[in-house]
Amino acid sequence: MGLRNGGSSSNRKPGSVDSSSWRYFDSRAVGISRADIPQHTWTVLQRLKRKGFAAYLVGGCVRDLLLKRVPKDFDVITTANLQQIKKMVFKRCIIVGKRFPICQVNMHGTKIEVSSFGTNSNDEKGSKDIGRLEELKCYNEEDILLWQNSMKRDFTINGLFFNPFNFKIYDYVNGVRDIRKNKVCTVIPSHVSFKEDSARILRGLRIAARLGFEFSSETSAAIRGLSSSIIHIDKARLMMEMDYLLSYGAAESSLRLLRKYGLLDILLPFQDQMKDKSNDSDLMLMVIRAFSALMYFGSWWSTVNFLNQDIGAPAPFIPETLGPSRSKLDNLMERTSHLASLVKSSVDTLTSLDALKQSLAKYSEASQFAGLVLVSNKEKERVLRIFKGLDSDLTSYEGIRGMHDIDYKLLKNGHPYEVRFVLGKVIMDTMSEELPHSSTEYDQLNMKASTDDDLADGSNHPLSTLFFSKS
Repeated sequence: MGLRNGGSSSNRKPGSVDSSSWRYFDSRAVGISRADIPQHTWTVLQRLKRKGFAAYLVGGCVRDLLLKRVPKDFDVITTANLQQIKKMVFKRCIIVGKRFPICQVNMHGTKIEVSSFGTNSNDEKGSKDIGRLEELKCYNEEDILLWQNSMKRDFTINGLFFNPFNFKIYDYVNGVRDIRKNKVCTVIPSHVSFKEDSARILRGLRIAARLGFEFSSETSAAIRGLSSSIIHIDKARLMMEMDYLLSYGAAESSLRLLRKYGLLDILLPFQDQMKDKSNDSDLMLMVIRAFSALMYFGSWWSTVNFLNQDIGAPAPFIPETLGPSRSKLDNLMERTSHLASLVKSSVDTLTSLDALKQSLAKYSEASQFAGLVLVSNKEKERVLRIFKGLDSDLTSYEGIRGMHDIDYKLLKNGHPYEVRFVLGKVIMDTMSEELPHSSTEYDQLNMKASTDDDLADGSNHPLSTLFFSKS
């Protein structure tokens, strides 16, 4: 690893310069080559270079390459401004975003986001003085450009740049150090960073959940102190962040972190009512797993049988709180049915602005609540049909579709059974559950459940040793 001026640093005051933390190194020394870059992304980088612009990979994709993970997307940043990108390089690209506009390039069905070093936001108060410092004059233009941009980023591990043309990775904010320590740290002081942009709190939780990283003590304290500020996030942006949080197999760890930092009650109000039943977040996740399996398989006994298949899997908990064998099954069924009723009541709450305001009234900043109604009246009845019957006696619930594969025509038309089936599958997938891989396995599970006398009467049921969740 190359090192400029040696040493290390912690988070710095916005606008200050500490070149002792500036590092660069050859990507090939850590096993990263051009072969790790998808062809469409490489084409974008090459076109920008041919037009005379510098271009780098930036952010999470560089972080993931260093972690030997496959990035979910590759973001490009260039010295060209957005109009130059559109007029000179990719004439069919579109410029999207208001606060942080970028160019969205479509390469044979793959969308690649290209941002510009010249794009600045008036909202970046903590970084507004960057570039006005006389001390920058002694550094070369590339260093200044990359350092200025890295100081505007959310977390140190997202502040890395990779130039695949010279094989260099640039680090100006100790991002590599924090990757090695499995730490999530803000670039500038955490309380300043989160006040600038409350959505960074949710992004931080998402990163920690997906990577299994810990927050620095400063970042953790700032999240706790400013957690209620997320109610001011724009509706569309909040929905996007929540979608990311509960995607890519990190739903379980995300829910744990949301609960740990007091955000689950704000984002998912029905969780408040579940806490009356149990303070065990592991039990809550077990019930969610049973609820999603019920929607997927369409019968309670198929659900229980499916959960039993997970006995040998590694897991962070065992449901010891459910009592003796028979009561374990009854208790799980009762809690699953209760969750369904809470989901239905939440649809009502999320349809009515008055009901939602009342639900959030206990929070100190509720008086500034602008109104976040997530479900329209038009959609209300259609959504409720999806959960019909799930809040009643589950032993008699019958929602089996008779096939394992998704019927996309029915799904497109919003058929309740099909939507319910796909929703159950999505929830189990995001919780890293193992689903049947073929229609034969799917049919065998349902057949076994319907003919297994031990399951039918609940006796000899092995719930006392079941592992319901994977790490």
